[in-house]
Amino acid sequence: MKSDIRVCSAWRDVHERPVYTLSSTCPECGAETENSVPAPFDPEDAYGEYRRALKRRVRE
Repeated sequence: MKSDIRVCSAWRDVHERPVYTLSSTCPECGAETENSVPAPFDPEDAYGEYRRALKRRVRE
């Protein structure tokens, strides 16, 4: 599934904070935009077990 919301690819260098848009170019600087969704879940994540254990320990 592709997200319609996109973020400026140069926001770290040009802007103070991310610039979100629906178009293929940034409305403020004209740079190309990229998909703003995070990477998909990977069931073979080598460090997933440690990350989940850390979350459990912090919650307690």
